[in-house]
Amino acid sequence: MGRILAIDFGKKRTGIAVTDEMKIIASGLTTVDTKELLGFLKTYISKEKVDLFLVGKPKQMDNTDSESETLIVPFLKKLEQQIPKIPIHRVDERFTSKMAFQTMIDSGLNKNQRKNKALVDEISATIILQSYLYNQ
Repeated sequence: MGRILAIDFGKKRTGIAVTDEMKIIASGLTTVDTKELLGFLKTYISKEKVDLFLVGKPKQMDNTDSESETLIVPFLKKLEQQIPKIPIHRVDERFTSKMAFQTMIDSGLNKNQRKNKALVDEISATIILQSYLYNQ
């Protein structure tokens, strides 16, 4: 069995989370520079079996696509071309950044630690993955 890998795509940084092999537990993996994302994914799948890429779909409150979707679509095309054997599934990611920030507060991180945008991205990817697992 392989893992599910969740991607919280960002213009500068991308948060990544993965499941265990049984697809029960979602855990933050890392945050990578978006320019290095495809290379990171290729390296990761050479070491770990991945059954699905789960990519956040940013939406506005009126359910229309967010502006950042214009950055994600070209990445998805490259991902499909370069790693065609792993399917891609999109998940609504509304409020994940706010939820991630609240998670940081609830876990007792101080103000300086909460300024760590990379950690917010990683937690956001974990929340995307958790919501997907919960709804399966």
